[in-house]
Amino acid sequence: MFIKHLMFALSAWFATGVLAQAVPSLYQGADLKLGEQLIADNQCDACHIRNVGGDGKAIYRPNGRVNSLGLLRGQVEACNTTLNLGFFPEEVTSVAAVLNRDFYRFK
Repeated sequence: MFIKHLMFALSAWFATGVLAQAVPSLYQGADLKLGEQLIADNQCDACHIRNVGGDGKAIYRPNGRVNSLGLLRGQVEACNTTLNLGFFPEEVTSVAAVLNRDFYRFK
C-alpha cells in the first residue's frame, strides 16, 4: 500500500515538474484556451494565407525574424496594433503562448 501511494506521489510530482517546464516563464499563466479562441475568432489563418499563400503556415518560421520568446510576443503585439484587434496584454501573451506551443517551441 505504501509503495502504491509513493508511486502516485512521485508520478504527480514528476508530472507537475514536466508541465511547469513545458511553458516558458514568459508565458507562465497564459490562458491557452483563450489564445486558441482569439486566433480562431480573429481569423489569423486567413490573414496569414493572404500574406504568405498556401495554408498560411509558412509565416511561422522559427529561424526567421522571430527567433525568441520576446520577439514572438512582439510580433503578436504588432499584429494586434496593426490590425486594431484590441487585445489586452494578457491576451497577446495567450496568443503568443499558443503559437510557441504549436510552431516555435522556444524554451
